[in-house]
Order: sequence, then structure tokens, then C-alpha cells
Amino acid sequence: MAVSGYPVLVVAVLLCLSLSSSGKKGASAAVKDSTTQEAKPVNPCCYYPCQHNGVCMRYGFERYECDCTNTGYYGTNCSQAEFWTTVVRMLRPSPSFLHYLLTHFKWFWDIVNNTFLGSALMRIIVLARSNLIPSPPTYNSAYGYLNWEAYSNLSYYTRLLPPVPDDCPTPMGTKGFEVLPDAQLVAEKFLLRRKFVPDPQKSNLMFAFFAQHFTHQFFRTFGRMGRGFTKALGHGVDMNHVYGDTLERQAHLRLFKDGKLKYQIKGGEMYPPTVAQAPVHMNYPDHVPPEEQLAIGEEHFGLLPGLLMYGTLWLREHNRVCDILQREHPTWDDEQLFQTARLILIGETIKIVIEDYVQHLSGYYFKLIFNPELLFGTTLQYQNRIALEFNELYHWHGLMPNTFALNGKEFSYESFMFNSSILLDFGVEALVESFTIQRAGRIGGAQNIARNVIKVATGVIRESRLLRVRPFNEYRKRFNLKPYESFEELTGEKTLSKELEKVYGHIDAMEFFPALMIENPKENAIFGESIIEMGAPFSLKGLLGNPICSPAYWKPSTFGGKTGFDIVNTASLQRLVCLNVKNCPPNVAFHTPDFEDEEKGYTGAKSSTEL
Repeated sequence: MAVSGYPVLVVAVLLCLSLSSSGKKGASAAVKDSTTQEAKPVNPCCYYPCQHNGVCMRYGFERYECDCTNTGYYGTNCSQAEFWTTVVRMLRPSPSFLHYLLTHFKWFWDIVNNTFLGSALMRIIVLARSNLIPSPPTYNSAYGYLNWEAYSNLSYYTRLLPPVPDDCPTPMGTKGFEVLPDAQLVAEKFLLRRKFVPDPQKSNLMFAFFAQHFTHQFFRTFGRMGRGFTKALGHGVDMNHVYGDTLERQAHLRLFKDGKLKYQIKGGEMYPPTVAQAPVHMNYPDHVPPEEQLAIGEEHFGLLPGLLMYGTLWLREHNRVCDILQREHPTWDDEQLFQTARLILIGETIKIVIEDYVQHLSGYYFKLIFNPELLFGTTLQYQNRIALEFNELYHWHGLMPNTFALNGKEFSYESFMFNSSILLDFGVEALVESFTIQRAGRIGGAQNIARNVIKVATGVIRESRLLRVRPFNEYRKRFNLKPYESFEELTGEKTLSKELEKVYGHIDAMEFFPALMIENPKENAIFGESIIEMGAPFSLKGLLGNPICSPAYWKPSTFGGKTGFDIVNTASLQRLVCLNVKNCPPNVAFHTPDFEDEEKGYTGAKSSTEL
């Protein structure tokens, strides 16, 4: 598929057409559904009759109406395209073609990346992706229709699609069996690892732990309030995993001197304080001695040394930034130093996520850039709400290996979990070096979740059912993807597809989370098409819709002047590590080194061991 001489503007148009959805006003129509049951009429909306984001409204018992307004379609089921929608559909390339284009022809993308066209294309991509996410938010788990409570109650995750109506004949609507297969059976039969499958994109444990550390700012399910609730009322990047999610917790973690956070010195280096020094609640088991219970913003991060490692790096970075700000502004008090340092760390995080983390994940030759000014004067809204579907999509436990290798020593889950002495004894530099060379697992397209964490996948499936998340194919349609017509098309093979059909009955009854995990991945990619096409809009909207990216905030004075602004604009994973350790480890990145021995890069530990 040669693209020699392919005009850059044509590429930009193709990307825009592919990523955006039509927005012209359409018509509404009503029709009486002919499908009824003698004993009790079936809710016609259970058939999901309204296509292309049309809204189904039930009238009486047997009649429905599809509201096609602003979809670009019209007709009984919003299935007839308007003129301009037809034109866009004819010109829109497939996601597979675009992925191929973006991951090949490096010479072409080198030209684009080094000209103004790179910025122009980034602007198109962000707007097109972000426009797929409704703003303001729409539904939540309590309401399947628009109302003020669903909009204003920040305690809920929002939802892209409303729940399955609770009076449908099957759990997934009308397709499939009347009872879904046991959640544990689904997890163990279709998701449980038999043999470690390494990520072909060479993601390492630095990537795996960053993914977990970063996303716990906004994926904070609050089961004690009920299903579908979140503790993360900020709904975005606010660094609450460093500073705490309440003012009370934050106060315990602050030094209240020079803007800094509390710390302790071990071996001449800075580490988080103990819970005795900063009395916050941390979820450590009873066998962990108090002197090894480290206190950081997120109460669950004592679980893994990799999370504590990132917590330590951000602690050091905050206090380093405070020293810089104090030299620049000797008249500032503790509060202004603290608050400005926090804004700088938020900016650093967003830049690292876009230019290092998402760049690696995409596998694109096109260089992603963090430049909020590209979006000034556009329709992007500087607010965000985390969606339940985004939370489910991001359960990437396939990244975790079977064992963890550190400086030639191998740790099982039992010896690794809640073991803060690993961080304190080995030090940040050693952990970074070891995590850089150990390969993470493939997320999608393989039964690749370790037994030690398979219960998390089981819990996701159970919660998804309680919250009546719609079938996978409904989300494919919502993101302008062709719904799968068979289990074999979903998985790309026959044996697994036959087993899935036995337990689900119909491809339109396939559940959202398991489908994402078993979808046939792209060639040499970490997962399949759906996670890319669904996850990218949520990610870009959440990152660039952050308040610090708005015209009111994005200026040097917000970050303490040019020096603070430069810290944000030059941030990278490598700088975060190297500016906060004594000796910079080699090859700091989210992927294993290119020169690494293939066998060692694939495993780093006993990859085929079943734990």
C-alpha cells in the first residue's frame, strides 16, 4: 500500500473524517414496534432500534420514537443518512487503514513532525477525538435519560450509553440467553493466563506501574456509596494520588514549610514519610510493621513497590520544584509555593502522558505533542467527567508478569505485595533499571491475566452486570465502528469463538469488558481496535480538557513565571527520573531497550510459571 506523493492535506482530511462524527440536525420519527409478547409487551427500546446515536423514547407499552436530532441521520430508526453525512461516509477511511498509515512510512511522518503540519494535524486529531465524548455529560447508573441530577452529581461516574432497560427479556436486551454465564467462569475460561504472552510493542513494567499509578487519580470506585459511584470528584488529572483526595489528608501529608510535603531520609535519599510521621489511613495488612508503612496520597499504593516508586519520584519532584520556586519568589508563603508546585506537577503529568505514555501506546510515527494553545478558540470545553465505560476499559491487568525481577532476584506476588522494604532497600534507581528491562504482558487478544489478579477481572464483570452496561457491539456502533457479526470475527480464531457462543448465545449479547480483552489484536500491537478507538477519545478529552490547558490558566504566571512554565514544557519520563535520583539509570522509557537480549526482554522472570 504505497502512499508515495500522498499530499499531507489529504492525510489530514482523512484523519479528520475518520475520527469525527456528523453533527447536522436530523428529523424525528415514530413507529409502532410489531414485536410483542402475549403475556407482557417487550419494551421496544430493548432492541436498540435507534442507530447512529439516536435516542429511543418509549410511548405506552409497544411504541417507540427515535430522536435523530444532531446525528446527521433521519428516518424511523435514524438509519438514513443526510447528504453531507453520505459524503463523509464515502470519504472516511477505515480505522485499519489509518492505523497502517500512522505506523508505516516513517520518512513521511518525519517530514510532517518537523513542519507546521504536525501541529495542525495534532489539532485536528484532538478535536475529532474529543468530539466523540459528550460534554456536558449525559447519563449515569441511576438515570438512563437526561436530567439535572445525572449532570450535576459528581459522585457518579458518567456514562456514554444509558443502562440496559431493566425490563428487557435478557440481560443484554433481547439477544442471548436469559441468564449470563457465571462471572468467575468467564474470567477463568476466557481471560486467565495459561502462559505469559509478552507485549509485542515491548511495553515494560515502568509502563505497567505508571498506568496503574496515573489512572488512580480518577478511577476511584466508591463501592461503599453504591454501584457506579466514584471518590474522585475532580474527574481528571489533579494529582490527588500524591496530595490526597481531601484537605484533611492533604494537611497530614504537608510539611507546612517552604510549600513542601513531608518526607524521611533513608541512605541519604528522600522517601515518603511513615504513617507515624504523616497519620493518614493506608491499606496495609497487619503484618507490615509501622516503620515500613509509607504514607502517600493514595491509600492503596502501599500494595506494590512499583506504585511506591512513582509516589517517591513525585514527592521528590514536588519538593524540588518548591526549592526552585522559593529561589525565584522569596516573598511567597508556604501556601502559594505548595499550590503553584501542584499546578506544575499537573502540567508535567499531562505532558508525560501525551508525549511519552500515549505516544508509546499508539505505536505511531506521527509525533504527539502537548500544546494547549493549538486548541484555543475551538469548541473544546475545559471540563471533564470520568465515564464508567472508560473505567472498565482501563483494567489492563494483563500487563502484570508472573513474577518480578529486581537486581537478579525474583519475587513472587506474595513476597512483592505490600513490601515497601523493596523500595527502601533497593532504592529508586535500582527499581527503575529493573522495571525498564522487564517486559510487560499483552493486554488484549490473549488469555493473559495472571491468576493472582484474575479476581479483579471477575469483579469488573460482576459490577458491569449490576450496572447493566450495554453489549459490546452497541459501543462499537457508538464509536463509528462496524459491529462484529460473529464471535469468530471478534476473536480471529475458531476454538475460542465456539466456546463463547456456547455461553453467550449471540454476538450481540457479548459483554463489554470481556470482549475488549479477547478482541483480535492488531498486528504487533498491545490490544485490538476497540480499545484504541474508544480509549483515545476519553483520554484526549480528559487530558486537554483540564483547566490548566485553558486560555485563562495556560500562561507563565500560573506556574510561577518562565522558570516554572519551562519545567512543564520540558517534562518527560526521563527528566522526572533523572532529576530526582543521584545517578540517572540508562534507557529510562516505557519500553524495553532496543538492544536488550530478546529472551531477557520477553520475560525478565519465569514468564511461563503459573502462580
